[in-house]
Amino acid sequence: MNKKINWALEWLLVVLVVLMLLSVIWGVCSRYILADQSSWTDELARFLLIWVSLFGAAYISGKNMHITIDLLPKSLPEIWLLRLDFLIQLIIILFTLTVFILGGGRYVFISFKLEQTSAALGVPMGFVYLVLPITGLIIFYFKLYQMKQTLRLIKKG
Repeated sequence: MNKKINWALEWLLVVLVVLMLLSVIWGVCSRYILADQSSWTDELARFLLIWVSLFGAAYISGKNMHITIDLLPKSLPEIWLLRLDFLIQLIIILFTLTVFILGGGRYVFISFKLEQTSAALGVPMGFVYLVLPITGLIIFYFKLYQMKQTLRLIKKG
């Protein structure tokens, strides 16, 4: 299941980056070649950058390649290293649950309730913010799975 989700995230990221690139290229061409910049290109590129960043964070979380400070882990015995890893995954789960899933979900709800739309594209902002709970659920799943694996290793050794 993890491989399928990571594969889907890889392709989603490729599509989003290509769309962002095309949006920026069109914005530059319309500004300098046509002398009349499209109003929507900057906004679309900005929204796509947000989505690429958050889906990229979910992808990295699934690969367990996020930034770490490894000064302490280098000096710990194996069992304490596993316990530290378990604690880190628990902290990430709690952060993801409160900020991304609950906070992001509330933000999406409020945006739809207030009927906020983007200035240039006219897209409901709730759709733009929907990336928060979606990526939160993905990160939550990955970390829960990794936590389960770590717990097995702790019980083993």
